[in-house]
Amino acid sequence: MKDKMIKLRKSMASYISLSNLPKILLFMFLMLVVPLLLGFPASTLTFLTKFMVLSIVGLGFSILLGYTGLASLGTAGFIAIGTYVLGFMHNQMNASLFVIIIVGIALALLLGAIVGVISLRIEGMYLAIITLGLSEIIIEFLRNAISITNGNGGLQLQGFSIFGITHSTVNLEYIQAFYIFIIVVLGIFMLLYSNIVTSQTGRAMLAVKNNTSAAQAMGISILKYRLLAFILSTITALVGGILYVSIDAYTEPNLWTLAISLNILAAIILGGSKSMWGVLIGMFIIFGLRDVVLVRVPFFAENGNAIFFFTGIIVILIIMFYPQGLIKLLEKQWFKLKNYIKNKMNKKGVLEHENVKKD
Repeated sequence: MKDKMIKLRKSMASYISLSNLPKILLFMFLMLVVPLLLGFPASTLTFLTKFMVLSIVGLGFSILLGYTGLASLGTAGFIAIGTYVLGFMHNQMNASLFVIIIVGIALALLLGAIVGVISLRIEGMYLAIITLGLSEIIIEFLRNAISITNGNGGLQLQGFSIFGITHSTVNLEYIQAFYIFIIVVLGIFMLLYSNIVTSQTGRAMLAVKNNTSAAQAMGISILKYRLLAFILSTITALVGGILYVSIDAYTEPNLWTLAISLNILAAIILGGSKSMWGVLIGMFIIFGLRDVVLVRVPFFAENGNAIFFFTGIIVILIIMFYPQGLIKLLEKQWFKLKNYIKNKMNKKGVLEHENVKKD
């Protein structure tokens, strides 16, 4: 019994790591304080909220792509399911947000398991095409199940509220409350992500990605870790959908096209598929840079289409010269800066020592 308890503690210790907690708390603090100091309007807070919600989706996709090497083009379909789960359960059952998230996670477990089993037989671009087909099936179902989804007419949340504050796109109190709520939720997902990828599970996933035959020879279950990767990715997508529709209180099938899946894929590759901070950077460039930063530049404000050329050029250059993602470029520059400062300090110390000797 004692041996079992020791094994259980060791197993839990491998999953619980707080090494990134200070950085995550600093990020949350900056996301909370910077908009207040700069006096961001409600529209900018809304864009930042959407960026953070999509970053939650990106963290799950990063585990799938970066740690098991599986590509999916069905992310938009799973997000769409999340939006309609909230819309239907709120409008028809008046369920609370907490209950809806639990239902969404349960549904994600089922969908993730189905796609995970498929991934055992199909890999690479064929798996991407299968997930794309699944996403299109989901979208077509949402278009045609008019009695449930209202089809292309869209689904409007009626009287939706959080923390007792009723939703309104012009209600600054709701926008601020939901913004703070999303900061907390994103922080929790970042901590979970950090624990997973640095644990034995993360190392086993990387082994599966690098060489499935070698991983099997070491006793690593391909089924287990591919299922887990798809389930985690699907959970973040459905939870992201539930949170995303809470921003505008409206969803429709035409919002969740292949472009969303491709943009998420591009963001993960752009930032760095195996880095939590890379995911956030990539997501901001793809989903936040235009609406938060570039629209404030007169040239881009007057020439809206130029924004797409600008971001497109950034994506091409980074993938050409830094295929491991923008995070590697930043880490390289940070390392150079630290060495430069260290060398300067050492030279200064040597000069001071020589001056003391002369005196």
